Amino acid sequence: MQVTSSQEEATAVVQETGRGKKTVLEQAGGTKGLVYSALPALVFVVANSVGGLKVGVLAALLGAGGIAAQRLVRRESIQPALGGVFGVAVAAGVSWYTGSAKDFFLIGIWASLAGAVVFGASVVVRWPLAGLIWNATTGKGVVWRTDRRSRIYYDVATLVLAAIFGARFAVQQYLYQADEVGSLGFAKIAMGYPLLAIGVLVVAWAARASDKRLKAVGLLPAKRT
Repeated sequence: MQVTSSQEEATAVVQETGRGKKTVLEQAGGTKGLVYSALPALVFVVANSVGGLKVGVLAALLGAGGIAAQRLVRRESIQPALGGVFGVAVAAGVSWYTGSAKDFFLIGIWASLAGAVVFGASVVVRWPLAGLIWNATTGKGVVWRTDRRSRIYYDVATLVLAAIFGARFAVQQYLYQADEVGSLGFAKIAMGYPLLAIGVLVVAWAARASDKRLKAVGLLPAKRT
């Protein structure tokens, strides 16, 4: 997906991990899903360098549509593919309108900044989003906020996610300003799910550490055996 709200992206992955139903890789659609998510940006960069902006835009749209069609034929879930088609369409539309190939990545760049700001601000106001999302998903409410140490664990996890979004913005904005379209495509792929997976692992650590702490102080009942 080329244009995704950074907050929604992190929220979706943390929610699925919190339910314990899917791993980070499964949430991304497995290895195949990671490849599919990278293809439209890669196709756009290659086609743009060969045939120009219009060819790049059309190739990216056809690639995203082809992925959706293949999943439909295989009777696989097409929800990720539909999201990808929508994202590519929006990114392609912006690029086509402005006449600049680098603008294919523009919305994603600023969405990363928004994600960094929102996650960082949640720590400042003492409602770290990592804790809110995880505990709302697992049905544990907000008891974790009454314990300072638990809140610190989730502060750390939330700041890691904010840093990931901030790094995406900083690197891609620099490449955008430098008109490095090819490098922008590479950065989008390399800084996508691989970095987000690291963030989710930190969230999982924070949740385990918080649960252990809350059980120790009697704020969370011990699991019955």
